[in-house]
Amino acid sequence: MAFSSRLPLLAALGAVSLMAAQPAAAADTYPSRPIRIIVAYPTGGISDAVARALGERLSAQMGQSVVVENKAGAGGSIGIEAVAKAAPDGYTLGFASSSPLTLNPHVGRVNYDPQRDVAPVMSVMYSPVLIVATQSFGGKTFQDLVAQARAKPGSVRWATSGLGTVGHVVLEQVKAKSKAELTLIPYKGAGQQMNDALGGQFEVMSTNASPILTQHMQAGRLRAIAVGAPRRIDGLASVPTLAELGYPKANLTSTFGVFAPGKTPPAIIQRLNAELNKALAEPEVRERLLKGGEVPTGGTAAQFAKAIREESTENARIVKEAGIKAD
Repeated sequence: MAFSSRLPLLAALGAVSLMAAQPAAAADTYPSRPIRIIVAYPTGGISDAVARALGERLSAQMGQSVVVENKAGAGGSIGIEAVAKAAPDGYTLGFASSSPLTLNPHVGRVNYDPQRDVAPVMSVMYSPVLIVATQSFGGKTFQDLVAQARAKPGSVRWATSGLGTVGHVVLEQVKAKSKAELTLIPYKGAGQQMNDALGGQFEVMSTNASPILTQHMQAGRLRAIAVGAPRRIDGLASVPTLAELGYPKANLTSTFGVFAPGKTPPAIIQRLNAELNKALAEPEVRERLLKGGEVPTGGTAAQFAKAIREESTENARIVKEAGIKAD
């Protein structure tokens, strides 16, 4: 009688043990089917190219197909939302800049909790923010740009790829420090911004490094006069950073990385991080990044998560002080 009364308890304990073992077992057998990477931007851009290069390496390393899918819109928030709402099993990942977690929630509404619903896996690269002069700008340097804006308020039109973007934040930080009156020209994406830059529709723009931008600068159609980056970048060694020019708070970059749904088991996050670091070290992957003007990063998931928290705190301050709002 005493033995039979213990059966429900033993069965319950067995069920608990089985449940506790499931995440470990899932991690041990992971991956057992194809992995999907959602790129939060359109096809054809540097993000898409880098995600596909990483996907090819992950497929070779992990023995499973990796499918890349583009879900663009809302400054990356649509793609990150899809990741946040996916099953937390390591089979849906996202590739995006940190902005959907660190900037977008402060300038507009997003349909996910950036801290709870998304797990940083690894920082892949940072993309310098270039301040680029068009044919309409008569000066030669960034100092000339500020001097013109002070002497003739409103005469310098500064284009960004959108309200509430990193390029917009850079502009607001320059305005705050220089006290110059710069006219914001916000676009709805980098494509039209680039077309109008080539047509001289404004004097200067802030935009991320990219292969197409490099081509236009090499051809003399556009000219970099400053860069947001920790140090000067290869290929543009004569172009000073915004920090060197006296604008440390405007010296921003766009960090890109891989993300997973928020409750993905730590063991799977660690496995993915190790595989991604290995893929990023491959010469062909690094070459693809460097050719596009990007700088490879890497590191642990914990380091990436810490950087995102710090960036979000700083962006919240900047957005509040500048009164930045999205479309």
